Amino acid sequence: MRVAAIDCGTNSLRLLVAETDNGGLRDVVRRTEVVRLGEGVDATGAIGPAAMTRALDLTREYAGICAELGVARARFVATSASRDARTPAHFVAGVRAAFAPYDWGRDLAPEVIGGRQEAALSYRGATAAVAGAGHPGDYLVVDHGGGSTEFARGAMGLDRAVSLDLGCVRLTERHRPADPPTAADVAALRAEADAAVDAAERAIGLGEVATLVGLAGTVTTVTAHALRLTAYEHHRVHLAALTVPETLAACAELVAMSREQRAALPSMHPGRVDVIGAGALVWAAIIERVHEQSGGAAVVTSVHDILDGIALGLASDA
Repeated sequence: MRVAAIDCGTNSLRLLVAETDNGGLRDVVRRTEVVRLGEGVDATGAIGPAAMTRALDLTREYAGICAELGVARARFVATSASRDARTPAHFVAGVRAAFAPYDWGRDLAPEVIGGRQEAALSYRGATAAVAGAGHPGDYLVVDHGGGSTEFARGAMGLDRAVSLDLGCVRLTERHRPADPPTAADVAALRAEADAAVDAAERAIGLGEVATLVGLAGTVTTVTAHALRLTAYEHHRVHLAALTVPETLAACAELVAMSREQRAALPSMHPGRVDVIGAGALVWAAIIERVHEQSGGAAVVTSVHDILDGIALGLASDA
């Protein structure tokens, strides 16, 4: 059976079509496109018309791909930007219309899920791959997105989780750093990141973590840069285990670059050029604190994330 998971975040709209395989999943198609649904949402509380158009155009394309590939079950989740938006009704109607022509998608509507549910899905999707690769728990899974960051931890399953309004798009829009960022820009962004990490530490604790698992576009971009990839390569980024100094050095390099320098990097997605600096500062703050509290947790990047958690749920409920 083929299942489809669609995740609409603040920055990207992503699709996973997977084949169920002996209780697990095999990728058929995995797509990520930057549509920036959350553009301006932090300031206005509303999804803008241009962002709506970008997201719905791609949703119709994804619906067609699912139909061509013979998907039997699908689920569409929407996260931070949709949680914050006052009036997502047009978005919901547009998604429903995109899938309505297909029998399996006739009743499909975007589910605006809460932060803890987002964290649980990310934890499930990521730890299946990370544990399978031999990395031990206790796991701290950090899904650092465009509008929010989810912290989820546990050894054999999810024990504690917290979702914070700390994302690379949100921070970039709030602070509007210069190009390249000034020392004052970096200090202001880092102060907000550190305050959020303080909140995460109070909520779930950051000590005794054996494996820190990073998810989403900021983390995969930092990893690709640290690996010095000449093009983004999914299979090399997935389950890459980097040292703390390697990762922090890559973060610092991305923060210090101009927009033109970032855009010239061969592994950089064009839709991340303007927000990767803020994202890298947040990821660095998290790594430093976990390293300080846990005394040497491994840092692993997973391309498997909330999409895989959604797909695993669809497969197990079939």
